[in-house]
Amino acid sequence: MAPNLDDAESVFEFVVKQGNGIKGLVDSGLSKVPEAYVQLPNERIDKENTVKLELPPLDLSKLDGHGPQRDQVSKQIIRAAETLGFFQVVNHGIPLHLLESLKDTARKFFSLPLERKVVYLAPVTPTPLVKYGTSFRPDKEKALGWKDYLLMQYTNDDEAHRHWPEEIKGILLEYLWSSMSMLKKLLHVLLGNLGAELDDSMIDELTGNKMINMIFYPTCPNPELTVGIGRHSDIGILTGLLQDEIGGLYVKIEEDMDYGKKGEWMEIPSVSGALVINVGDMLQVLSNGKYKSAEHVVRASSTNSRVSIPIFAMPIETAKIAPLPQVVEKDETAFYKEIVFGDYMNNIFENALDGKKPLGFAKINST
Repeated sequence: MAPNLDDAESVFEFVVKQGNGIKGLVDSGLSKVPEAYVQLPNERIDKENTVKLELPPLDLSKLDGHGPQRDQVSKQIIRAAETLGFFQVVNHGIPLHLLESLKDTARKFFSLPLERKVVYLAPVTPTPLVKYGTSFRPDKEKALGWKDYLLMQYTNDDEAHRHWPEEIKGILLEYLWSSMSMLKKLLHVLLGNLGAELDDSMIDELTGNKMINMIFYPTCPNPELTVGIGRHSDIGILTGLLQDEIGGLYVKIEEDMDYGKKGEWMEIPSVSGALVINVGDMLQVLSNGKYKSAEHVVRASSTNSRVSIPIFAMPIETAKIAPLPQVVEKDETAFYKEIVFGDYMNNIFENALDGKKPLGFAKINST
């Protein structure tokens, strides 16, 4: 039974508690965004006042060689991490047919009958490794986000095969391992630039906590009034994102650049065959603030639904993350406190999104 769109409790019951999600809301027929999804004006994205990233994707195949080409692309990666905190990559080693299949797989999953999806709703899911839901923390948000998602945590292949949904586990595992190889390669460049000596145990500690998220943003009658997901930065080390051709990802510029001014929102356009890479909060801490984990949002579309599939490479929960000693020695001070990653992660997931405010609590205020 369709909800009463003028009754916030009826909408919440239908979308969140019954698990119909935004897709169910749109399928039930609506001509305007329900009040529960209308964001405050300062939280919306006005497309007329945004800029578009004009920089070409970086060619990661050059990292496999030696000499000037490797040095050049390494400098480009470092520069992107130090400024915008986002960049796109091609020739990343992940087959293009796999990327196309992933987008199709995501669309097919969210088109499954409701009873196949709601088994993974948070209150009833048979495993903590898989969670189906909508928005971010709908019980704590002032305005809900226009998205549905299926979030999977990776522990090992056996548990993934046992607990992840049958329809998608094979292709997601293939994508996960291909992506992790790429993300580790990027991490070697970024931490090597800071003077860190990386071994397998350090890489495992920094990226041993892995999550993959399939996100569906249905068409929206009033995308100017709402957002798919609100302002936030990613909490881990690095994120690799596959987005479809619809676009809608916007990043907040933290300092004046050649292609944008501080405070402006920049669109990261969809580029065929490319993946989006962004710096996470913990890499900002490790680098003592040299690398930037930028705020970003997603704006829905009035004409097309959108899918995206991010992979989050994060530290293990017991990891203690602090600025690298080599960087502190050079900077002559540490700008961040030591963080136990599990505590930081739990705090994020227990509250509504609030830009980069959580990372601000880890900053050491200068006197």
